Amino acid sequence: MKKEYWFVIITYIAMQLSSIVGVPLFMLIGSSTGMPADELEVKSAAYWIVFSFLVALSLILLLMRKDMREKINTKDPASIPVSIFWAIAGIFLALFSQTIAGSIEQMLGVESESENTQQLISLIYKVPLVIFVTSVIGPILEEIIFRKIIFGSLHKRFNFFISALLSSVIFGLAHGEFEHLLLYTAMGFTFAFLYKHTGRILVSICAHVAMNTLVIVFQVVYREDIEKMLDTAQAFIGGLL
Repeated sequence: MKKEYWFVIITYIAMQLSSIVGVPLFMLIGSSTGMPADELEVKSAAYWIVFSFLVALSLILLLMRKDMREKINTKDPASIPVSIFWAIAGIFLALFSQTIAGSIEQMLGVESESENTQQLISLIYKVPLVIFVTSVIGPILEEIIFRKIIFGSLHKRFNFFISALLSSVIFGLAHGEFEHLLLYTAMGFTFAFLYKHTGRILVSICAHVAMNTLVIVFQVVYREDIEKMLDTAQAFIGGLL
């Protein structure tokens, strides 16, 4: 693996761990506002996420400025129209794989709600700017780390299936929700396919950004409507039974 890649991975890990220092620092800065301690802690965590992700993205893009153009395929990358097609189709592929994996998890007795997602949603309600992190910055960083670097490096030694599987499992483990490992692995596999098939990391980035944005829109904007629909459906089914 290239030296620059190790610097990128270290930067990403440091970003993930930085809240240990960053959140207390932001709380100290905001202590003079007189805000209640619980609210101050939540808002400090939210603002630190935005700050740390922006800094990490800037550093990683600087480190990867040359490598972002490097091809993964031996053939030329897909044309612009084909890449656009797969970027759009990739959204549906990712949602489909997520649905299938989620259904399997439910059959295994795993609860469908993701604790990680719910924590982010709660932060978004407090600081809407977090939407930009979850919908845009996060997916860009994850595609660079897990597809461009990890999958790309593995694919130089192994075939597509093994490389995609290993990088997707690492992608799932990095989210810290072992009960949803299948879900994250399925999504990671889909994004690896898009990257390999088109030879453009931008395709998997676009699909990932769009999918996360859709999830956030439904979870935040239309959450009440969805809950009402589910309650109505349950009442209707209950009446039939």
